[in-house]
Amino acid sequence: MRSLLQLFLILCFGGVSLDAAEQSLKGRLFNDQENKSKWSAQYAPGPPKVIPVDPPLPEPPIGREWVPTFIDKFDGRRIDTTEWKILGDQKRKYGYWIKKNSRLDGQGNLVLKIDRHVSQDGKVEFHASGLKTRGIFEQAFGYYGCHYKMLRDNGTGYHCAFWLQSKTQGNVSDKGRNGTEIDIIEKFHHDDIIQHCLHWDGYGPKHERAKSSFPWPGIMDGFHIFAMKWTPEEYISCVDGIETWRTKEGGVSQVPAFLRFTIEFSQGWNGDIHKAKLPDEFAVDYVRVYQAR
Repeated sequence: MRSLLQLFLILCFGGVSLDAAEQSLKGRLFNDQENKSKWSAQYAPGPPKVIPVDPPLPEPPIGREWVPTFIDKFDGRRIDTTEWKILGDQKRKYGYWIKKNSRLDGQGNLVLKIDRHVSQDGKVEFHASGLKTRGIFEQAFGYYGCHYKMLRDNGTGYHCAFWLQSKTQGNVSDKGRNGTEIDIIEKFHHDDIIQHCLHWDGYGPKHERAKSSFPWPGIMDGFHIFAMKWTPEEYISCVDGIETWRTKEGGVSQVPAFLRFTIEFSQGWNGDIHKAKLPDEFAVDYVRVYQAR
């Protein structure tokens, strides 16, 4: 295993000494002491030389075919509120979700923005944005994919995510089988490290999670594909058409989940938002969901 890790580190970190690179990677991947957190070292092959805009779908189950169930190319001038609920105007952790910060740019992209606002009483507020399909579109199992560009200053007290959430994720029984938060992609820092994550049994003392983090050179530049195949037996994550994580942690959710695109506040453990270069935004070219039938 160490010889494989050495080769991986040399390829990823170039001229950095092996010991320094290995310690850096270990720190980024495994230096988390939260109770009940399960980590997975991920030696993904790395990004393709040419990043696909529309990679082929994975093989469906034998005797079935992929049928599209939800597709949004974000064409037009306004977000389709028959497909999405725009988050806001409401408090969200360290700041607020504000509806006007979610928009279409008229060039085929959803744009979610975070900015700084000074209230009438002189208080500095931070306004972010997001969408969800709760109560509109919810599905268990299938293929979920999106094409999006990262926040510029990601990792300065805020981060972006494409994720699925079930209404019953807070139920503390049967592990994640009766509801799991499925983070298809989260980006916490301004670096080449990305991650997939699962959360189940709520967010209180019974909370459990599993996570995979790994380097993906160039992830901060341009658009990338983030996708997941969810079956009754496992989750299979992909980045730019390449498989990056395969897991059965949490027992695999068996209940429908809805889509979410959000800018999340992570002040403190993820940098100081007061030092962020705002405004900042990320763009989504498309989201597509399929079901095997």
